[in-house]
Amino acid sequence: MLMSSSDKAAKLYYSPASFRVLRPGRHVLCAVSGEPIPLEELRYWSAEHQEPYATAEIATRRLLGQI
Repeated sequence: MLMSSSDKAAKLYYSPASFRVLRPGRHVLCAVSGEPIPLEELRYWSAEHQEPYATAEIATRRLLGQI
């Protein structure tokens, strides 16, 4: 079965207040849970670690070094 590029994960560059799309896609994968996050719902990431997070709780725990 053929997959379009929109079915693949996007590659993003994360800055402190926004992100830039480096490779098109419809989602990214949470760095901790592996859960797909649609780009329009992406709210949490680390510019320092260049990682997206599915929830505020996951982001906070990751940045505090708890996971």
